[in-house]
Amino acid sequence: MHQVVISGTGLYTPPHSISNEELVIAFNTYVEQFNADNAAAIAAGEVTALAPSSAEFIEKASGIKSRFVMNKEGILDPKRMRPLLPERSNDELCILAQMGVDASRDALARAGRTPADVDGVIVACSNLQRAYPAISIEVQAALGIEGFAYDMNVACSSATFGLQAAINSVQLGQARSVLVVSPEICTSHLNFCDRDSHFIFGDAATAILVERADCATSEQQFDVVGSRLKTSFSNNIRNNFGFLNRCSDTGVGAADKLFVQQGRKVFKDVCPMAADLISGHLAEHHLAASDVKRFWLHQANLSMNQLIARKVLGRDPEAAEAPVILDEYANTSSAGSIIAFHKNHQDLAAGSLGVICSFGAGYSIGSVIVRKR
Repeated sequence: MHQVVISGTGLYTPPHSISNEELVIAFNTYVEQFNADNAAAIAAGEVTALAPSSAEFIEKASGIKSRFVMNKEGILDPKRMRPLLPERSNDELCILAQMGVDASRDALARAGRTPADVDGVIVACSNLQRAYPAISIEVQAALGIEGFAYDMNVACSSATFGLQAAINSVQLGQARSVLVVSPEICTSHLNFCDRDSHFIFGDAATAILVERADCATSEQQFDVVGSRLKTSFSNNIRNNFGFLNRCSDTGVGAADKLFVQQGRKVFKDVCPMAADLISGHLAEHHLAASDVKRFWLHQANLSMNQLIARKVLGRDPEAAEAPVILDEYANTSSAGSIIAFHKNHQDLAAGSLGVICSFGAGYSIGSVIVRKR
């Protein structure tokens, strides 16, 4: 068995950002038009009038202040309310692969590696662009990597589940190093006409290089102490879009073919599950919560992160203990905890322990304990 390290992380940030204020202007314009168009039906009690949103409501509900997106124009068009992303030909690099390639190149550069040093690519994300050929194989080909590649989807926990798969491959000697890539265009699956969720997601891509410790040369390395996964079926977060239930079969934009969740139920269910998983994982390695210097939690909702950290630590976390990036990036699904790790690990001293933890639809929860070399 080989010792495994995380030797580099990469991030692709889309070129456009939307503030809460901008999003609210578009949403409220849509609401006003909808209520005007349906005034008679609303008066007759046949249709429920839509309520406007506000920047204050969004920040209070989520902690989000803005989000990066692949397309801004379509989202902010009250007559469209969804991103405008032209389909690329089969001869062009697909948009998810392009995002993944950019994040991967960043991770390789930080690790001091080239594609020739990599034996595998795992694209682990919530929102895959197609069924096949695998996005991962397209990323592999674009980077010029020999070896293997495959896609996997465990919703918001895809990156941590992908990390465990990569760790296993390297530990067992099946690969010298593996890239775990998480390109997320969450805005393409978001219902921007729904007041309760139109603000939740943003777009981004991350990459992590996992490699044998005796091969790694980068200045910033983290030993992998252990990983732990858990799933439990729930309908409280769901996205029904797929080839068996296309929007064209049920009406374009059918609400149940986009992201839907029962937020209060998710909060009540997931917070204790995630806290228990982290605590149990630490105990399994004879570690206490007080031994951990940093928790890089899934960036879904500020209140969820604060409650999970509080349950694990037995007190309110300090800002540096559980860093937040969702105020700027919003929820980027599987990429969120990795963005938090990418942006908040350089200051840790050698020997410092940290936990990367994701949680989301499924339900799915993943925990990876790391120690800075």
